Amino acid sequence: MNAILQRDSRAADNAAPTAHDADAFLQFFEEKVKSVRAATANQPSPVPSVSADTQLLTFQPYSQEEVRRLITASPTKSCALDPIPTFLLKEMIDVLLPFVTAMINASLREGRLPPSQKRAVVTPLLKKPRLDTDDLKNYRPVSNLSFVSKLTERAVSTQLVGYLNEHGMMPRLQSAYRRHHSTETALVKVLSDIFIAVDQQQVTLLGLLDLSAAFDCVDHDILLQRLRTKFGINGAVLSWITSFLTDRTQQVFHKQCLSSVLYLLFGVPQGSVLGPILFLLYVSELFDVIAGCGFTSHAYADDTQLYISVPAASFAYAIERFVCCVERVRDWMGSNRLKLNEDKTQVIWLGTRQQLDKNLPSTLTLRNGTVLQFSTVVNNLGVLIDSQLTMADHVATVSRSGFFQLRQLRSVRQSLTPAATKTLIHAFISSRIDYCNQLFVGVSARLLDKLQYLQNAAARLLTGTRKFDHVTPVLRELHWLPVRQRLKFRTAVLVFKCLHGLAPAYLADYCQPTTVTAGRTRLRSAHTRQLAVPRTNTNYGDRSFAVSGPSMWNSLPAAVRSSDCTVTTFRTQLKTLLFV
Repeated sequence: MNAILQRDSRAADNAAPTAHDADAFLQFFEEKVKSVRAATANQPSPVPSVSADTQLLTFQPYSQEEVRRLITASPTKSCALDPIPTFLLKEMIDVLLPFVTAMINASLREGRLPPSQKRAVVTPLLKKPRLDTDDLKNYRPVSNLSFVSKLTERAVSTQLVGYLNEHGMMPRLQSAYRRHHSTETALVKVLSDIFIAVDQQQVTLLGLLDLSAAFDCVDHDILLQRLRTKFGINGAVLSWITSFLTDRTQQVFHKQCLSSVLYLLFGVPQGSVLGPILFLLYVSELFDVIAGCGFTSHAYADDTQLYISVPAASFAYAIERFVCCVERVRDWMGSNRLKLNEDKTQVIWLGTRQQLDKNLPSTLTLRNGTVLQFSTVVNNLGVLIDSQLTMADHVATVSRSGFFQLRQLRSVRQSLTPAATKTLIHAFISSRIDYCNQLFVGVSARLLDKLQYLQNAAARLLTGTRKFDHVTPVLRELHWLPVRQRLKFRTAVLVFKCLHGLAPAYLADYCQPTTVTAGRTRLRSAHTRQLAVPRTNTNYGDRSFAVSGPSMWNSLPAAVRSSDCTVTTFRTQLKTLLFV
């Protein structure tokens, strides 16, 4: 991007540190894991889980057509460890398919992954933009694995996740690395609960927990025991996972150089297919720990948030339960050889201005003496949440970054084709407007106007329309829904997915047909596929997806609600309707 926009070359140079080499990164990542292991060395071993009622003992062999689908569905990315580029393997798939299929089935049948597929090349990536690039603490290791290794992992993951879903073993409130789940669905769930609490004249204490090198500190013995007992994974399946975890090596690639080889004794590789799934199973018991303290929790990988809603006068109870909860979470993580960074935990009060003005404390003290300052704005999975839930800070950030990108694009607009310009605008502008925009339902018109101004500016840049020309025909020509219609579109599509098994169960629970609502089965609405809409007292309650989703759905014409179609067809019908 710097080269395209002809920015100062020094800006590009600042994207990578100059003070450290590959071996320095390798040593830092190793020492970080060692420090966590040392800090948790004296913790008691975790209590074994209750044995599962069912078992997964063997893998089913794959046909050539199934392997073909796995290959074609995989990203066309290559690693330095690949003997041939991935794009070439896909082009020669007809020739190589029998050999790849035989190799995968042999690995699954024998319950082991060949040593040649246990190597990783690690790329250090900044945790967040604009962090100090010379500080090693600001980097996380991402493993690049061979394509064949990841292909075999996909074969294992498909059957493992299928087994876990069939028996309802996946953590319900974990939204990472799962089909139909995302950061957006996680935030919609959490804020829906909070909006309902505000509607009931309550304040919410929200805590965002921070873990240190969580993926890299997973204890293999604890993980394998948990897979055996809690999830019923044994036999060749457990043998394969054991082989996948053990005898792994990694090297850091930085400044066109490879570090020395490090043998890994702990952790699951970030950047792998199976590693994240194993991590979710490893920390699945954490939800029970948090629930036992009276909190509701939701997680996206190792980003865990917990919240409790109480009347403003009962803030002391909420703080007491939070302190107790953090203590239990720290103890559980310690026994599982993970480390909770209590000093990096963020806390915030959420509610109306009147509720927040009732002498709520600005700090709380944990039992180890750590003092946490209540924030007025927190970054939750990429969305800025302010204490009064206005979304003003997030909209301002989206608007500011969007106009900055437009100014950069305007300087090179004449050198770009219309197709390239459109692609860049979708990548830098539309994606920002659309990210988690279901959370914008019910916000002030002034904030929506800010987003509309940004979309209008992007449309004018793309089409060359003058500043004071009417923009509505331009949006229609581009087939772009205006911001307010985009909110309706995204909400209705999410409800459609909830009704057709294409959304998480925790959101589908909000979309209940009137046919299953007591006392309403005889009403006319029960026969037109309308949904039950909970009663609310304030605008906050109306913003909850539990209310805004069914309300938006019920406002659609009966023909649209009643049609049995695919999500693609529904989106087309809905977009046509909203353009009228």
